[in-house]
Amino acid sequence: MAIDVALRLAQEADLDLVEVAPEAKPPVAKIMDYGKFKYEAAQKLKEARRNQANTILKEVRFRLKIDVHDYETKKKRAIGFLNDGDKVKAMILFRGREQSRPEQGVRLLQKLAEEVAEYGTVESSPTIDGRNMVMVIGPLRSKSEAKAEQNAKRDANKRADKRSDAKSGESVLAVEDDKANAVKVVEAEVLAPVKKAPAAKAAPKKSTKSVSDELDD
Repeated sequence: MAIDVALRLAQEADLDLVEVAPEAKPPVAKIMDYGKFKYEAAQKLKEARRNQANTILKEVRFRLKIDVHDYETKKKRAIGFLNDGDKVKAMILFRGREQSRPEQGVRLLQKLAEEVAEYGTVESSPTIDGRNMVMVIGPLRSKSEAKAEQNAKRDANKRADKRSDAKSGESVLAVEDDKANAVKVVEAEVLAPVKKAPAAKAAPKKSTKSVSDELDD
């Protein structure tokens, strides 16, 4: 698009024509609100600086001849640091003649980087630092994002606990109501008037005759 056409379109939209990639061939420009663009760029830079200041470099040490269990334990620790938004400094400590086999250290660190790729990316490739080999892995999410997720999980757990307590309370009330109803039934049965059985009619008296009477007859 010609520059004069782009300028006319920007003026009609009451926006600005901003060159965003001057080194490209041809240069790239966008029609936008330049004031809003500057504000958003400043906010992003401020957020990036804050995250960088809050990021802590956590160190995880490995031996060149590390067994599988220890390796998995240290890898989980590294993943935990990355999930918290911290960088991980993976360090291999060489002993004696191990320094003559740095390629083994590189392979071990590359293996670690591949297995934690879901949580972080390599910021500094394996390099020799004195008698050690060092690699830095940066987190995929910022410290603020990690904290926000932790807060969300904590709030969700609190809501679940409240629902559980409410259900428990309803169960207790139901049991108490059942007990109260049972007591009322028993009381009603105790207090109910006892109906008297009708009195039995007296049988007519039979005339009795003495022996003497029978003889007289």
